[in-house]
Amino acid sequence: MRRLLTLLLAVMLASAVSAQTAQQALREWKAGTRVSLKAVEEYGLERCFASEEIPESVYRRMRGRSFKEGTAVRRADLRYVRVLHYDDGGHILLGELVCNRMIAADLVEIFRKLFDARYPIERMVLIDDYNADDELSMRANNTSAFCYRAVAGSRKLSAHSRGMAVDINPLYNPYYRDRKDGTRQVRPATAAGYCDRSKPFAYKLTRGDLCHRLFTQHGFRWGGSWRSCKDFQHFEK
Repeated sequence: MRRLLTLLLAVMLASAVSAQTAQQALREWKAGTRVSLKAVEEYGLERCFASEEIPESVYRRMRGRSFKEGTAVRRADLRYVRVLHYDDGGHILLGELVCNRMIAADLVEIFRKLFDARYPIERMVLIDDYNADDELSMRANNTSAFCYRAVAGSRKLSAHSRGMAVDINPLYNPYYRDRKDGTRQVRPATAAGYCDRSKPFAYKLTRGDLCHRLFTQHGFRWGGSWRSCKDFQHFEK
């Protein structure tokens, strides 16, 4: 009996510590952290979907990485967006994005509706956690937005450089282009198997699904509709 009481006490203590950890993660918004629905409700669901000017703590993470010297947009033109999202296993995670202030309200509304529908997004942390390396971020299936960089294989600045584009579940929704010599360029390079859109797999984004409908209803263009190449992860405005 004493052993059972000790075990129950240990379980209750572990649960209390876990709840405290979740609340701290919510208060500090540690993106990538799993939290329970109960913890979210105690914190306040509406507080979990918001945008704000770039906080100093976030800017320190971005500086010299996604926000490089010579960046065309100003810090004041960008917004830090906080959202919740479900992964394919049904876990709730804290998510974060940096985007242009012109689309911040769109993204808050879109990701709130995706969350309500339990649309799966595996990971959503700043690309700076991958040293602003787009290839590494995509291989990790990390959903991201702002990053000052050129379009792959060109000198033209990407819409991501203005914070006007979002990549959703990029590993499973890759970019590819068929070259004239018969070879295929795929990004991320590990995603060749997901270029065949006839196959079923987790985190697959398709025309007409909820994610596609919400972004296009908000005036975004989908890379999966492009003719010269396909970029299934990509929405831009």
